[in-house]
Amino acid sequence: MIDVDYLHFLENILTENRKNKFLKVLENRTNHFTVVVEDIFQMHNASAVMRSCEVFGIQELNVIEQRYGKSIDKEIAMGAQKWVDIKTFDSISNCVDSIKNKGYQIIATTPHENDCVLDDFDISKPSALFFGTERDGLSEEILQKADGFLKIPMVGFTESLNISVSAAIIIQNLMSRLRKSDIDWHLSEEEILEKRLAWARNSIKDIKRIEERYYAEL
Repeated sequence: MIDVDYLHFLENILTENRKNKFLKVLENRTNHFTVVVEDIFQMHNASAVMRSCEVFGIQELNVIEQRYGKSIDKEIAMGAQKWVDIKTFDSISNCVDSIKNKGYQIIATTPHENDCVLDDFDISKPSALFFGTERDGLSEEILQKADGFLKIPMVGFTESLNISVSAAIIIQNLMSRLRKSDIDWHLSEEEILEKRLAWARNSIKDIKRIEERYYAEL
């Protein structure tokens, strides 16, 4: 449960422009889709995927670090890590179980005999979009657990795209279609309050001292 009084206290420290920007951005955020990247050796690619999530309105990015265990490249992310929820997992099974428990279907973004072309993908179901590396693609374990397969149609000689490019194309396409639909894709009121609080805390320097002072005065 959000402490609304504390939220208002923090937001009073922010400028009106900052608070209005938060509200405007949150109007376009969703948890209808979530994104998962699996063992991305070059972390600048994972960071670039995070930027695509942030820019196009997906609130959550999941990172499976089963092999490499690296951290998000903050320089490439360019601050997106402050506005996107990042969840890390040390195994595929833990990630898949967590996502399925939230009601998402597992969609593997990879060419497959039962795949679906991007423009034909059914956006009505909450979906977790899994991305693998350009070289190796997604692991066999994820392919076996997938509920569906999604691909970008290509007409050239090259048969694959860099993960950051693939993610940007897919996320932009699906989010654009989602906003034009009558699907209830917006964040709930509680989720919006949670993000307002988190973003306010991320925006204020010396937040720990301010927080301690606030609760000490109660």
